[in-house]
Amino acid sequence: MKYDFSTLSADDFEDLSRDLVGADLAVRFEAFTVGTDGGIDGRHAVADGSVILQAKHYFRSGFSKLRSKMKEERQSIDGLKPKRYVVATSVALTPANKDALAEIIGPSLLSTADIFGADDLNALLRAHPEIEKAHQKLWSQNTPVLEEVLSSVLRKAMASEAIPPALSRLMPPAAPADPTAPDAVERDVIFIIKASPVDDEFTLWLAPKLEAEGYQVFADILTLQPGDRWRREINAALRHRAAKVLLLCRDSTLDNDNVQDDLDIALERAKELGDQRFVLPLRMETFRRIKGLGDTVPVDFVKGWGEGLDKLLDTLQRQKVPRNRDQALINPNWDMFRRRGAIEVVDEPERLTSNWLRIAEAPDVIRYFESAGAIDKNRLQRARESFGHPSALAGGNGFLAFADQPEIEMAFEAAGRFRIKHEIPLEEFVAHGFANLRIDRQTASNLVIAMMKTAWFNYCKRNGFIEYIYSNSVGFHASAEQAPTGKKIPWGNQGEKKRSSMLRNSAKGHIWQFGVTAIPTFWPFWHFKLKSRVLFAEDNQTPAGVPIKDPKKLHRLRRSVCKGWRNKQWYGRMLAFLELLSGESAFIRLPLSETAAIVVEATPMLFSSPVSTVLPNLLDEDEEETDASTLGRPDNDEEAGE
Repeated sequence: MKYDFSTLSADDFEDLSRDLVGADLAVRFEAFTVGTDGGIDGRHAVADGSVILQAKHYFRSGFSKLRSKMKEERQSIDGLKPKRYVVATSVALTPANKDALAEIIGPSLLSTADIFGADDLNALLRAHPEIEKAHQKLWSQNTPVLEEVLSSVLRKAMASEAIPPALSRLMPPAAPADPTAPDAVERDVIFIIKASPVDDEFTLWLAPKLEAEGYQVFADILTLQPGDRWRREINAALRHRAAKVLLLCRDSTLDNDNVQDDLDIALERAKELGDQRFVLPLRMETFRRIKGLGDTVPVDFVKGWGEGLDKLLDTLQRQKVPRNRDQALINPNWDMFRRRGAIEVVDEPERLTSNWLRIAEAPDVIRYFESAGAIDKNRLQRARESFGHPSALAGGNGFLAFADQPEIEMAFEAAGRFRIKHEIPLEEFVAHGFANLRIDRQTASNLVIAMMKTAWFNYCKRNGFIEYIYSNSVGFHASAEQAPTGKKIPWGNQGEKKRSSMLRNSAKGHIWQFGVTAIPTFWPFWHFKLKSRVLFAEDNQTPAGVPIKDPKKLHRLRRSVCKGWRNKQWYGRMLAFLELLSGESAFIRLPLSETAAIVVEATPMLFSSPVSTVLPNLLDEDEEETDASTLGRPDNDEEAGE
């Protein structure tokens, strides 16, 4: 087999070069510790001078980089005054390349034969197979060598139970006594290539979910991460048992040496199996192009882990990856590993602030208004829009609303004559629907939720808040007049002092502004659930800045600027927003008509937890707001890509 030496680090390549060239020249080269080498990677001292070996691992950079480096080292070479100077490189060289290097190196090079390129080193490996076996990282590219070593060494380790059970069960079985017997190895494992600790959280989330679907999963977490001592065994499990390989893709992961080693094995195995989809990239962040995967489309987990999981499960099913749904078994090691990194729970009660606003009052009834004659739908729609309060078409010849008869007569006079046909108890309507209008329970619930949302939208707009339409919802943000940049908004009367938080400030050349999306819901009781939102604008020294409309850039800014915000700040900003929204009142009154309204508590609900966690809590609320790390991500962290 021909090697490109891509699995070797620079130090590994030096070790291999000393062994191969030393065996060819029948000399023993001294090895030196890592550090500035002064042009010496190996030295053989004799009475009339020294034989100096220099190893250059430039398989990715190519000949031009190698030539430039040798020009820089010419002075060092002359200063060494060796009896003989030998170069070994992972670059494939032509005769012309060797001639060019010989001219650069000078008289210390006795012959171009003392320049060992990639092809020369491969020839030496064939001549000295014992050296190939001694250098373990070469095994991942040579199945016969790997199998020979594993059969003689790993079986002994497995017999003595030295390999963790989670790994040993994935190792290939012992060779059958009959050499003509078919291969008994079944490829039924989804092998996750990841880096620690950056990918541990995601792996601990993903692996049990795959196992619940009947797949068998392996990741290095199951070995309890004892270190590089299991490197070869893990590689063997990857080579022999993997049906598919999931590669977690972010630049920090792909830069990891172990990840690169595993990926090289997986790509080599994909060629041997003839499976172009053997490696499935999982997109965790923006990542650079991966050599060997070409234009392979990754499974996207950036938009959401749940959405990514659905796509991954569909992909695995379509590619017929082996699974056993009838005997799905979740390995307990995933949960054990998660518990080891968990935060300690203490037996002390804790008060927790929620993002729920309880609905304190709602109308008793919802009314159905029916036309006394034929109606013009366009006129009816215009009347509903000018009405200014929520309504919903229903029954084919009328609409639902919370107003009384006089208000409807005045507001809908141009559209026709409408009279109350039904007064339906609101709670009963939401819980069961209304058969007379052929409205089922789910439709009734959706109609009322839509009307409650409209009431919230109308209230926010009338009070000067800025509407922003997100991909699947609407959010409202305080305007620059309501919350100037850097101004703290006082909130809260509970406790010993009033507090304050900012709803708009500048960070990293941008102006961020905090807002919320309100989501009405009926379970387990009627309430509005608030979702925090952050928008960004280019800071051009104006109060509002220049709005950013690119969703990808907004996403990157949220991931970078907001990453340092702690829970206290998220809740503080939410409470400051509610303070602006409610004014001096303890309630937010959302009009449904001139005579009916939904009354919402302006203070989020508090819950009592019977236990608490041991977390640092060194800063009070005001210090939190001015702490530099909470106003933006630390400077040494780059913005996350999308």
